[in-house]
Amino acid sequence: MAFIWTVAWRLMREGRFQTVLILAGVTIGVAVVVYITAIVNGLQSNIIDKTLSTQAHIVLKPREDVNRRLIEAPAGELMSEVETRTQRENTIENWASALTATRALPGVEAAAVMASGPGFALKGGVRKSVVLMGVELADYLKIVPLQSKLKAGQLRLDSGAVMIGSELARELGLKPGDRLRLVSATGVADSFLVTAVLDFGLKDLSRRWVLLPLRSAQSLLGYRRDVSEIYVKTFDLFQAESIAAAASARTGLEADSWQETNTQLVTALRSQSASSNMIKVFVTLAVALGIASVLVVSVVQKQREIGILRAMGTPASRIRAVFLLQGAIYGLVGSLGGSALGALLAKGFTRLALNSDGTPLFPVVVTPSLFIVTAIIATLAGVLAAWAPARRAAMLDPVEAIRG
Repeated sequence: MAFIWTVAWRLMREGRFQTVLILAGVTIGVAVVVYITAIVNGLQSNIIDKTLSTQAHIVLKPREDVNRRLIEAPAGELMSEVETRTQRENTIENWASALTATRALPGVEAAAVMASGPGFALKGGVRKSVVLMGVELADYLKIVPLQSKLKAGQLRLDSGAVMIGSELARELGLKPGDRLRLVSATGVADSFLVTAVLDFGLKDLSRRWVLLPLRSAQSLLGYRRDVSEIYVKTFDLFQAESIAAAASARTGLEADSWQETNTQLVTALRSQSASSNMIKVFVTLAVALGIASVLVVSVVQKQREIGILRAMGTPASRIRAVFLLQGAIYGLVGSLGGSALGALLAKGFTRLALNSDGTPLFPVVVTPSLFIVTAIIATLAGVLAAWAPARRAAMLDPVEAIRG
């Protein structure tokens, strides 16, 4: 092994200029891969966080009503068209057992019930259409982190309290401590004390969402003790679809995952990942071709020395190992330098791309696993790129090499 290291090092040292060029190429290529991966991962993480910060990973709700044929048509005969049934506001009656069963599912981090329905907010003769959302605050906070959305007041939903969005507060001139009258679609009305103003990140949500105690919402909406939905948060959000299927099978409720309700977002994320992967593939290919071209030139330049080594009895496997080792060194050393350079570029991006308030547009995700995976891929690419030149060097005829 010492012989292989010595010969490989001497060949790289004698061709200093070529060595520097290929290391620079590998370093830049790896830096591009690390930079793009860090930026795309950070962007996707930020988009997902912003989108899911106001919604659950899975929503369980009652199944829709469907019309059933009482008489089946004989084969070959047509029945009249069956119209779609008008959907009423269904509720979940035995929600306590469904909630317990859902929380027991593997992969479920938290679950909370909600009683929601349409209503109106009244203040000073002004009427605004809103969505009444009754929740148990302690459970709901495990699903939706309201702490980061608090603009004024306190996160509190005791009896007679209500939390409203910032746009609704602006339009009705409300602030914490004011009274707000809420009317449901059934005509039931009640007055509530505003305890908090929240910014949900979207103007339409901040204009329409009104959070109130679960029991108060049930009374206003006429649900008795029923609820309309069960919100679920999973440990791994990308396992939401499979967990939703399990939850639906166990509870008998209809389950919608965040992927189903945000299909355009999922398509955009997949497109970003595909584009990023294509760039990384082509950059890796360019790096591999650069290593291969340098080693091919090295074989041509050093064929006499290779012929002498072969004539002295050096096995072809050792000659092959010398050039494979060079490819691995190029890939490993270049990946270390490229990882450091890519991380610096990514961190520099966060200082240049800023919001109007001076904060970064989104956090850049740079993890140790990114460096490890990149180093492994670059090293393997170097070894594979060196395979053809190494095989050519091992197959040189010593007499012809020395004569040449």
